[in-house]
Amino acid sequence: MRNAVLALAAMVLANVSSDALAARCGNTGAGFSRWLADFKREAAGAGVSSKVIASALNGVTYDTSVIRLDRNQKHFKLSFQKFYATRAAPLEGVARSRYKQNASLLRGIEKRFGVPGEVLVAIWGLETSFGANTGNKKAIRSLATLAYDCRRSAFFTEELYAALKIVQRGDLSPSQMIGAWAGELGQTQFLATSYIKFAVDWDGNGHRDLIRSKSDALASTANYLKAYGWRAGQSYQPGTHNYTVLGQWNKAAVYQQTIAVLAGKIAGR
Repeated sequence: MRNAVLALAAMVLANVSSDALAARCGNTGAGFSRWLADFKREAAGAGVSSKVIASALNGVTYDTSVIRLDRNQKHFKLSFQKFYATRAAPLEGVARSRYKQNASLLRGIEKRFGVPGEVLVAIWGLETSFGANTGNKKAIRSLATLAYDCRRSAFFTEELYAALKIVQRGDLSPSQMIGAWAGELGQTQFLATSYIKFAVDWDGNGHRDLIRSKSDALASTANYLKAYGWRAGQSYQPGTHNYTVLGQWNKAAVYQQTIAVLAGKIAGR
């Protein structure tokens, strides 16, 4: 019965419209508490349990620091050479070590999903320094702030609903959902919607925990790439199909190239 209820709630959440919420957005925090009260009512109508609503949303406040970060994003404007030297080159030694230490895990993941371990380790290192820097922001607060904000209200409303679904299906509690400023979660930084679609319980403990479980995080990253068309056993260097798939992970060309080059160095190619 519990699984049936969760399945029904998942369908409702998947189809909920964010248009009404987007229409009540605001550009300052003045209307946030009113918006949050309305959102709670709509979430309840969409099938989110009262327990999840209370645990995730009670006491949530507007975060001005998230808005400042959203307005001052630094895109990947550096040349590849400078970007690689700054972000990737310092990781090379540790990345090769992590690759060797996790050889058995990575072989198992590649066998199932077709994505080679060096690619996963490259992403793992670039995103969070191998899980060391997963972020310090409360994801629910960040997503609620951005869902209320007018700039990308509809997009982040969908992400907020997905975050509630993560809680409702038992993967993480709201207090465990600490991540980057825009709500990305885990050792390879998944948006909540991607978490719902691609998270894998590789360690078999009953929870898809991309924050605390290295194996869940790496397997989920492989599942993500496979879903976007990764071809097992083929090259991932520039000009190939798999290189294009890396662009689905991060659309910045310099980041895409950095993943490919770092992965090649990790594997000794």
